[in-house]
Order: sequence, then structure tokens, then C-alpha cells
Amino acid sequence: MTLPHLPAAVVFDMDGLLFDTERLYQEAIVLAAAEGGHEVASDIFNRTVGLPWVQSRGLLLSHFGEAFPVDEFQAAWVRHFWVIAEIRLTLKPGALELLDTLDKQRLPRAIATSSSHRTVERHLTAHNLLDRFDEIVASGDYMAGKPAPDPFLTAAERLGIEPRLCLALEDSYNGVRSAFAAGMMTIMVPDLLEPTVEIRDLCVHVAQDLHEVRRLILR
Repeated sequence: MTLPHLPAAVVFDMDGLLFDTERLYQEAIVLAAAEGGHEVASDIFNRTVGLPWVQSRGLLLSHFGEAFPVDEFQAAWVRHFWVIAEIRLTLKPGALELLDTLDKQRLPRAIATSSSHRTVERHLTAHNLLDRFDEIVASGDYMAGKPAPDPFLTAAERLGIEPRLCLALEDSYNGVRSAFAAGMMTIMVPDLLEPTVEIRDLCVHVAQDLHEVRRLILR
């Protein structure tokens, strides 16, 4: 497989794409639910993957009911996540090698995520990656979150590259929808979610890992 064209820039998602965090969030939500005496079906968690908190909040209220203490639950979820992440935050396979290749080819790159700037900076700092990205687009930097195209369009604008010339890397359904809607050449690197027929149709390729993405860029 070859890319339709070589990218002029690369836009990365973060959770589940650069960092193996979605599994940690999954563990954390189970712990938060147990702490509060609740039960969260895996399908509910999977539907939150790639979504900003305001939309995840709505899903939880729909699942548990309007009386559910959703903000207290979210605080417990985040607290448990950081306890786990302090010792188990790891990069996804091929992340460093891909960044090294982008350096050699002098390709600009950005992060477009639903997470907060504080979370992005904390993750990147933990692995000495803060200076490896030209732009960071996080929650608060755009009007509508994924699956709307705003995060990726904002990243392209800040990089000064037309969206159609950018390669977007995503692991979630909502992220793929967002990147495709922005007009970017999109590759899915599955994490917790395997691509559906719809998602495959939105991608130029589904890659096994970031090593494979690197090889595609080198062709």
C-alpha cells in the first residue's frame, strides 16, 4: 500500500495513538464506578473514546439518569487515572521512531486532542516529547470537539498547511470522523476499537501500528 500523496504535515491524536492511555482510562472508570457503587458497561466507555468531556458527560447521564452525580464521578475517574498513569504511562509502539523520521524529513507536526493542555503537557513532559511537536491543539482551542472537524482544522491552520495536504493519525471512530470531515488523508491505528466498514471507508489505510505508518511515509 502507498499513500495517495506524501504529507506536508502530520497531525496526531494523543490518547490511544501516541500514548497507551485508553486502557488506563478504562481501568480508572471501573475503579471510579466501584467506589461509587455504580456499574459501567464496556459499551458505554467505548462510546466515550475520542469524545470531549461535555459529550461523554451527556452519555453518562443518559446511561445512569439525570440524578447521577456525574461531576463527582468524573473527578473520581480522573483521580484514579492519574494514580495509574504515574507508573504505567507508556508510548505506543513506533511513536519515537516515527517522530525521528519526521525530524529527518523536516515534516511539521501537531497534536489534535480532546484532552486538556495540562494533560497533554504532563504526558509529553513525562517522556521528554514536549519539544517534538510544533503545535498542540487541545480542549478549549476550538468550538466543537470530535467528531466535528474543528480540532484538525485548527491544527492545520496553526501549522500553516492546507488540511488536504495533512496526514491525520487516529485510533478512535470519532477521531477518524473528525479528521475525514476536515479533509485530511486519514490513517487509523486501532487501539481498543477495531474499524467498522464505515470507518474503513473514511481512511486511506488502517495501520497495525506507528511503525507501519513510518514505513508508509518513507515510501
